[in-house]
Amino acid sequence: MKFGKLLLPVLSLWTGVVLAAGVDPLTVDIDARDALRFASLMQDGAVPTADALQRGYLDGAGPGVKVFTPAPRIIDAQRLAKTVAAHPDSYRYAIRECLPQLPALRSDLRAIYLAFAGLVPERPLPAIDVVFGARTSGGTASGDRQVLGLEVICAPGTTPEQFRTAMRGFFAHETVHTWQDGDTPAKLADFLLGQALTEGVADYLATLVTGAIPHQDRDAWARPQEAWLWQEFQRDREAIRGGGDVNRLVASPHFRRWFANCGSAPEGWPCEAGYWVGMRIAEAYVARASDKRAAIRELIELRDPGAILKASGYGR
Repeated sequence: MKFGKLLLPVLSLWTGVVLAAGVDPLTVDIDARDALRFASLMQDGAVPTADALQRGYLDGAGPGVKVFTPAPRIIDAQRLAKTVAAHPDSYRYAIRECLPQLPALRSDLRAIYLAFAGLVPERPLPAIDVVFGARTSGGTASGDRQVLGLEVICAPGTTPEQFRTAMRGFFAHETVHTWQDGDTPAKLADFLLGQALTEGVADYLATLVTGAIPHQDRDAWARPQEAWLWQEFQRDREAIRGGGDVNRLVASPHFRRWFANCGSAPEGWPCEAGYWVGMRIAEAYVARASDKRAAIRELIELRDPGAILKASGYGR
């Protein structure tokens, strides 16, 4: 779940546009200090113990690791040590192949942030940390930073170009999540649609600032059968509409067809097709709006998912 924040005071001027406080898009960098601390614990093929991870990684960690620690991510040193011991080659691959690539991605991050500064100058840009987690998450966001899990983004076999593409997508997608509110009553009442728009708006804005559709394999699968896919989504949406306990809603098979299903998606489906549905609704909403910048602000605020869908004309 993502948590929003109040807009911060105005900090500076950039090309005549008033920018909200946050990191400077011209100088923002990727903070990988904790990732390097983790890597030092695996030198010479070592598999760190829980005690070593506690003392050498979790103790004294920066804010990124602290954001990444609560369930379902790192949780604690024992959980992390068990995961590393079970998959040491995954961590070694990320350390060897992708950690050294991070400095070269600085220019991509700055270009994306400069694009966001022009698109939504009133929104503060988050700091960014790259860390190692327990193979449960590629990224998350708090109010003022995005945190990326390198061992997930850089799975064994990931090429440099694939890594760059994935990181560009995360830079953009997770930035949007730092601006969004969590589970409001309106989102809970229409849970599947609310989740689709929360993730789909992030993917839509990522498309605008990167020039590339996230997860193009998912897009190629979905577009030829969009009408059928929308019918399926609508059936599942109605099945869990009306709100209720969040844990029950998330555990529902009607939800799991669309989200939180990487490794367990329906046969023949890509991972988390709900992102794509939400992205298409967001596209339609902006396309129909006379004031497209205002429409983008409304998508980020997402006060009423049902009203957004209705105004978009999607699926009619």
